[in-house]
Amino acid sequence: MATIEDEPQTAPDPVFYWRFYALQRAGYPPSEAWQLAAVPDVDLRFAERLLAEGCPPSTAARILI
Repeated sequence: MATIEDEPQTAPDPVFYWRFYALQRAGYPPSEAWQLAAVPDVDLRFAERLLAEGCPPSTAARILI
């Protein structure tokens, strides 16, 4: 029987965390930044620009995903 200790330990993905923190700095709340950071196809510059032009974060997240 496998236990949790038998699971391989994986290091957190540094690119994911970089994207997550960049999206938070742009103005996305943590829950939306987390979702957006998990999708590699999301263009961070476009995500930032949407907020800079006045788009609410929830609407921007729906546009991006």
